[in-house]
Amino acid sequence: MSQWLYLAIAILAEVFATSMLKLSNGFTRLIPSACSIIGYMVSFYCLSQTLKTMPVGIAYAVWSGIGIVCVSLIAWVKFGQKLDLAAIIGIGFILVGVLVINLLSKSMTH
Repeated sequence: MSQWLYLAIAILAEVFATSMLKLSNGFTRLIPSACSIIGYMVSFYCLSQTLKTMPVGIAYAVWSGIGIVCVSLIAWVKFGQKLDLAAIIGIGFILVGVLVINLLSKSMTH
């Protein structure tokens, strides 16, 4: 499987796991707690597969950056979290950083 597919699955699984972590209410609800643990296991497995061929700094920057953006959007839409202008600008900077790494960095494996 390609490094990008593994990384995409790792990101999706981490975003799912973090969303379930919120719903687990501090691991007091069984189903969301189990989903969170399984999601993190899938995420770390796929991230480990990505690291076989992609530099760790790049993979982690993309994984965490996209994860932050997605979790922030889910928190805003699903959990009613308020995002002020500073938060929106900060999230935008994270997204721009991921794009710069992927499109312009010579450290990236394409």
